[in-house]
Amino acid sequence: MNFKSIRDMDLQGQKVLLRVDLNVPAQRSQVMDTTRIDRLKPTIDHLRDAGARVLILSHFGRPEGEQNPAMSLAFLLPTLEECWGCEVRFAQDCIGPKAEKVASSLQDGEVALLENLRFHKGEKANDPDFVMQLAALGDVYANDAFSAAHRAHASTEGLANQLPAAAGLLMEQELNALDAALEHPKKPVTAIVGGSKISTKLNVLNNIVKKVDYLILGGAMANTFIFAQGGNVGSSLCETDMKNEALKIMETAREHDCKIVLPIDSVVSEELKLNAPSEVVSSSDIPDGKMAIDIGPQTIAAVEDILEKSKTLLWNGPMGVFELKPFDKGTNALAEKAAALTKAGTLSSIAGGGDTISALENANVCEDFTYISTAGGAFLEWLKGKTLPGIAALENAAKAA
Repeated sequence: MNFKSIRDMDLQGQKVLLRVDLNVPAQRSQVMDTTRIDRLKPTIDHLRDAGARVLILSHFGRPEGEQNPAMSLAFLLPTLEECWGCEVRFAQDCIGPKAEKVASSLQDGEVALLENLRFHKGEKANDPDFVMQLAALGDVYANDAFSAAHRAHASTEGLANQLPAAAGLLMEQELNALDAALEHPKKPVTAIVGGSKISTKLNVLNNIVKKVDYLILGGAMANTFIFAQGGNVGSSLCETDMKNEALKIMETAREHDCKIVLPIDSVVSEELKLNAPSEVVSSSDIPDGKMAIDIGPQTIAAVEDILEKSKTLLWNGPMGVFELKPFDKGTNALAEKAAALTKAGTLSSIAGGGDTISALENANVCEDFTYISTAGGAFLEWLKGKTLPGIAALENAAKAA
């Protein structure tokens, strides 16, 4: 990937339009999780130290192009100031006189937050007029919102074509981590992919098997592969209509020397509830009326052996119903093993996706992974091998510079 970083630019006195993702979990105007805000601090610090005048652009919720006070960004100000350790001013619009007034009054090293981009239909439509009104506010564009990079919106794609453009430090960190995971990894490379359906991750699986040495499948999607090979999965969640797709993925894996690893044994139960009675059986011979809800001890041991000899790990999706104890045991065991190998310096571990982060938080290992992406949809699009419009725009800007 070839893109400019804000490290490469002289930003003294420059008005920097900084696209970030402040679409954070909130209840009654209270931020419930500051992870995305905390991760932006290095970029904010760098810009302030460089003497830039920072104008922050973000969306929040889905106001569908309407001015919706319930989705105003104003409630974020106290949290931003606390997390970033600086005053953050606010403009009641992201374009026009209100935004211009705040932008023109900023001094070197000062920060202002502009109102929700999605209050204007031009944002999602990538409307040229809206892009020009945004561009008129700044001298430089910086994108630090990888989580929105799969959208070709005015603030993620349009602006990069109008102003000198660069990646923020968080974007740079994310792209470097992902590049190290799939594009230029240390081998052997192992991917752990879990979740309920292969239909939602078909393109992910088809892309990954061409790039990794081991693909470890868990969660309900593994049942579909076991079923496709003639196994009995009992009453487990299984997409029987995806049998042929599963077989095609396995054939593609063979063509690319990727070994698909399916559960050997499974923890099964008749009901899905906390501390439900359970037993361990062969994953390909699950009794009728019982469902697989976690991987068993033989599977855990086999995967741990693979992790021991791996150099790079890419993780997306849990191995079982980790939300219900004790059926988080399989996911926790593999997470703890990956974390220990990462701490020992023998494994580079990259994880992403909403359920994945929740599962790793449940295992209390987030701090020990090499990198955890909070990008959600963009992370999955990248796993599919898709070109992300926001990244392509940065690359094009670097070529044109």
